[in-house]
Amino acid sequence: MSVFHKYRSIYSHDELMARLRKIKHVALDMDGTIYMGMSLFPYTKPFLAGLSSFGVNYSFLTNNPSKSIADYLHKLDTLGIKATEEEMYTTALATIDYIKTNYPQAKRLFLLGTPSMISEFEKAGFVSTADDPNDVPDVIVAAFDMSLVYNRLCRAAWWISQGVPYIATNPDRVCPTDKPVVLVDCGSICACLTHATGRKPDITLGKPDPNMLSGIVKRYGLQSDEIAMVGDRIYTDIEMAHNANAFGVLVLSGETTLEVADAAAKQPHLICDSIEVLGELIAESHKSE
Repeated sequence: MSVFHKYRSIYSHDELMARLRKIKHVALDMDGTIYMGMSLFPYTKPFLAGLSSFGVNYSFLTNNPSKSIADYLHKLDTLGIKATEEEMYTTALATIDYIKTNYPQAKRLFLLGTPSMISEFEKAGFVSTADDPNDVPDVIVAAFDMSLVYNRLCRAAWWISQGVPYIATNPDRVCPTDKPVVLVDCGSICACLTHATGRKPDITLGKPDPNMLSGIVKRYGLQSDEIAMVGDRIYTDIEMAHNANAFGVLVLSGETTLEVADAAAKQPHLICDSIEVLGELIAESHKSE
């Protein structure tokens, strides 16, 4: 591999400039990309302002369904970023859309998730079933549950073993954090359930599922190669970019190290230290028009 200094691309410099000039929308992962935990990266607001100055729109995508859209907007506002509902898309919303499309009669869900996430499903018209063998759900949803209770984990395993349709909101093994702790995410919770029941989720939504970008394509009337998917994970963000034929940008400000990136079967189109470097490259591409 070539020497890494701030960024590296599979394209030559001129090819990279031409590719970046085509970008009309940037889909941004959140934790590990624009902030870490409750710490906004100092370059995030200048980066967003720079995109706007070049007429490039952006959206916030996250595989973390633990918070409702309202909670995410509040968090962004607390960090100094003004955003709208239309600029947000979480795996909770992706799961709601999936259930309504594929299980149109389903109303009762056993939700292994936070109260904030459950409120998002209830807002969409679903009923959250109790930890009760007589309260039979239509679908089981396993998510990143920071309020996880052992009894509910066991109840989820029971319904899974009984053949109830079973959806995972996202494949992430851990959630990025700026604290000295490992945050066990949905993928690891589902691994526990698989070990207990012998059954994997019927489908795992969220990144890298390309449908996470479909709303952006439809909303803005874009082509897939006019979207850049920017995130800190190879197996979700970059994999989704490849699956959706979008431009994949890996930032090294979160989970993935350069060594892990080098070993990936599908290489990012661009690797940057951070979105600050990406912003500089986008600015350079527009100056070279």
